[in-house]
Amino acid sequence: MIPATDEKMNIVVAGHVDHGKSTVIGRLLADTDSLPKGKLEQIRELCRRTSKPFEYAFLLDALKDEQAQGITIDAARIFFKSAKRHYLILDAPGHIEFLRNMVTGASHAEAALLVIDAAEGVRENSRRHGYLLSMLGIGQLAVIVNKMDLAGWSREVFERIEEEYRSFLKEIGLSASFIPASGMTGENIARRSEQMSWYEGPTVLETLDGFVKEPPAADKPFRMPVQDIYKFTRAGDQRRIVAGTVETGSVRAGDELIFYPTGKRSRVKTLERFGSPPPSAYTAGQAAALTLEEQIYLTRGQVAVRAGEPAPQVGRRMQVHLFWMGKEPLRPDKDYLLKVGTAKQPMRVEKILSVMDASDLSVKAAKECVGYHDVAECILQTSRAIAFDLSEQFPTMSRFVIVDDYEIRGGGLIRQLLPDMEEPRRRQVIQRNLKWAMSTLSREQRWERYNQKACLILITGPKNAGKKTLARALEQKLFAEGKLVYFMGIANVLYGVDADIKTPGPNTSHRPEHLRRLGEVANLMLEAGMILIVTAIGLTQSDLEIIQTAVDSELIEVVWLGPEITDIQADLQVETMENPEEAAGRIKRLLQQRGIIFSV
Repeated sequence: MIPATDEKMNIVVAGHVDHGKSTVIGRLLADTDSLPKGKLEQIRELCRRTSKPFEYAFLLDALKDEQAQGITIDAARIFFKSAKRHYLILDAPGHIEFLRNMVTGASHAEAALLVIDAAEGVRENSRRHGYLLSMLGIGQLAVIVNKMDLAGWSREVFERIEEEYRSFLKEIGLSASFIPASGMTGENIARRSEQMSWYEGPTVLETLDGFVKEPPAADKPFRMPVQDIYKFTRAGDQRRIVAGTVETGSVRAGDELIFYPTGKRSRVKTLERFGSPPPSAYTAGQAAALTLEEQIYLTRGQVAVRAGEPAPQVGRRMQVHLFWMGKEPLRPDKDYLLKVGTAKQPMRVEKILSVMDASDLSVKAAKECVGYHDVAECILQTSRAIAFDLSEQFPTMSRFVIVDDYEIRGGGLIRQLLPDMEEPRRRQVIQRNLKWAMSTLSREQRWERYNQKACLILITGPKNAGKKTLARALEQKLFAEGKLVYFMGIANVLYGVDADIKTPGPNTSHRPEHLRRLGEVANLMLEAGMILIVTAIGLTQSDLEIIQTAVDSELIEVVWLGPEITDIQADLQVETMENPEEAAGRIKRLLQQRGIIFSV
């Protein structure tokens, strides 16, 4: 059979163990003439010599341990073709111990077939796999009620299973077509059934050809998570190469890019390729390297988007569907690491909305934890804002994994962005960066000229702890060593930039706006390459997060002065300050360790 086009589609086939997935796939291969020449005859002859009854599943079970156990234990990749397109079938495992591999296989699929044994009916893995397909954002689904020959071709059996499973799918937001079939006899696989004339719908093959192909990734809006930034200094090479893999879309020299979550923008100057001439464009799936005309401060985890195309979501709170594979339960009171694209951020579970219990498949609200192999809907909160897309828009950019103790313990899809307290200020900062008038001098050029990196040193602690004394001692020490340094007390902002803010009433506070404006002033001075020292009373972690919306968090060092600290994540704590010079020396050593100033 010669395909009419070169169109390709990825399909995942799932179902409970022994419900006949491999037999259905084997029959599809045989009935569409997709097997290597002589393969079918070879398997038939092997079965004859070993006195085994021939099964179409033997066409797939190539691994010795699969044949020994009679179950599929890996996400096998099978190719076949119809008159319409080429297919890559991901044969997902059905046994509960192999669900991890199913997630891996299904994450690349555009549509799914789910096999249910007509004699056994809907089983626990049938429901679990339905949840997983929903969680992975696979919206095109057909349910094959297989082994109808063992159910006497009964229409009543088929309709009972269809009614039960369709009701379940509706609860989890999925719809599907249902096909009565027999992989063993080939009824309704690639040819219409003579035994089930009461069924007038499409065959499995016709259903596959009816699935709608997703637009090519290259035709979607551009997304490239930043993997790293490389700089070459030999022979006067001043290039700063931004590297990453293009997830969707394409990029060319001259394209204007916006990097999220910061909103900073620049234009592509050149495309680069190591060891060979650069291409005219990088497209989806390719590892890319490029330089920018206006040098901006970038870090790993930011997402490059082409100006004029839909922007990603940016935030710290997100509603997700996840599948948990850790032996220890997922708990709200524990710290984890969330990985989305190349971004990695500390994360906590804010709330568990619902959990599908792995033992009885019941959905329970407000559980205290998510157990092994449970599927859950949760609200997650990261320590800092990240850029991502929602599952219905860009599934690739909505997928995440959760790391605990250096191991991947769970994963899922981001379904919704939720507001957080910094959202209005974050929007203002993104707008600021989009409208920023770029200097011809880059931040790095200033750092090299001044022999220092820009830095905001926040000295905070209780009232009368000696913060200003320490700040002035540090300023004197750094200035004496030739550094561009400036001390600014919070009062400089309160009675200057903030002079238009009225005195708050008894039930109001202007502290967030004061801190936002402090951040904006600090950002200007950091852009100029300064080391800025600021003192403020009793900053908390939420106060710091407000400042971080305006200032790159990598450029902030927090020093707490005093024995009792708030919840702020300090880089250095000076419990007592009997000698300001000695305390200033400790801060100087911190700056040296961070590479802000050099050791002398």
